[in-house]
Formats: sequence, structure tokens, C-alpha cells
Amino acid sequence: MKRFACGALALMPACLIVACLVPSAPVRAQNPAVDDLKGKIFDARMAKQTFAAGLKFCNELDGKHFYFQARDRVLDLEEYHRSLDNLAKQQVFNPEKHRPWTEQDAAERWDQVKKQAASDQANCQLVANLPTLEKQLDELESKSQMPEKKN
Repeated sequence: MKRFACGALALMPACLIVACLVPSAPVRAQNPAVDDLKGKIFDARMAKQTFAAGLKFCNELDGKHFYFQARDRVLDLEEYHRSLDNLAKQQVFNPEKHRPWTEQDAAERWDQVKKQAASDQANCQLVANLPTLEKQLDELESKSQMPEKKN
């Protein structure tokens, strides 16, 4: 009896998950274009929240600069690269690695910063396009609902 009760309890969460996934009413298929736009809008809203402090610098974030959150400012990639090289040459203490900077540390950080510059630029473009995306979504949804109203 004890074994059966434990087995039933183990299956309850799985049954609840399945019950939640099975729709109680028929769900109409969405237009792939609408789904795509909704995904882009979601991404833009998330970027707007997570990159809020950097958005004020979007006019400078052109792929050649990146947002340095610790100092709340924009840094030039080339100048940052030179600084990393100097840190490695002078073997300045690297607090992240708990040892002096090496050329490998500088190269790793350089790769991260280049990716960050591209990401910052993409976030700015995405947030800038948010009103346009929302307008397109409204238009697509209104077009897809018009045939339903006729029926």
C-alpha cells in the first residue's frame, strides 16, 4: 500500500503538467509572421529592460564602441585593445584571475568585448525598432481578424 501511494504521488505532478498542456478549447493556428513579430517584440522589450542603462548611449554604440557598465560609459574598442595589451606587457595584477595579466587573458577579454560591442549595437537597433514592430503586429492581427468577423 505504501509503495502504491508513493507511486501515485510521483505521477501527480506529471498528470498536472499534461492537464495544463492539453487545451480545453480549440486553439486557432497563428500566422507564422505574427509569431515571428511577437518574438521580435519580446526580444526588444527584454533588451529595453536589461540594457536600460546603456540605451542612453545608443548613438555611440556603432560596433566600434561598447558600453562599460561598471563605469556607466562607452569605451572605444581600439583604445581598450591597446590597454589590454599594455596590461599584459606590464603584467599588472588581474583581479579576475588572481594573478598578473597574460597575453591569453588579454586575448580572451578582447574577444568578449568585441562580442559585447556587437551585442550592444544589436540591442540598440532592436529597441529602436520596437514601435515599428508593434505597429506591424497590430496591422497583421487586424488583417487576420477581418475574415473571422465576416463569418
